[in-house]
Amino acid sequence: MGENKRRMLAGEWYIADDEELGTDTERRFALCAAYNANGGAAPADRGRVLAELLGSVGEDVRVRPPFQCDYGHHISIGDRTFVNFNAVFLDAAPITIGADVQIGPNVQLLTPTHELDTERRRAGWEKASPVTIGDNVWLGGGVIVCPGVTIGDNTVVGAGAVVTKDLPAGVLAVGNPARVIRRLED
Repeated sequence: MGENKRRMLAGEWYIADDEELGTDTERRFALCAAYNANGGAAPADRGRVLAELLGSVGEDVRVRPPFQCDYGHHISIGDRTFVNFNAVFLDAAPITIGADVQIGPNVQLLTPTHELDTERRRAGWEKASPVTIGDNVWLGGGVIVCPGVTIGDNTVVGAGAVVTKDLPAGVLAVGNPARVIRRLED
């Protein structure tokens, strides 16, 4: 593993436009294209492509095409999770999704962040922080989960929410930025 990729995975500043990362991107591009072709291949073929694309895929996982990611192999999805159309998972850092998760259409899980300094941003510097989604979480349509966020088990995030900070287990959160509005019953 090259130094730049090591820095990326360690959550340090790295250059996104790198030959080694470019090779990973080409791999992802080909696999996502195969997965998304004509609304997705036959279910058995989609499962094979998804298993090759992602770091780990649990039993009975369903991801509706189109689906896009940065690298793929930094994503793990737990058993019986459902991901609806147009999901974008930018996995410059690990994205961990638990079991029995429901992810609505147009959801974005984002691990990279860019430099605020204009010269460093122009030079391509970025860093990434992991995103973790607990078990039995429901992310409504259009939810955006920002870098470094963890969402606890059994939490529901309302449609269109932008999650900028960790959410505890068993709550309902809505808005931009997302805020907890109540605890959920067990």
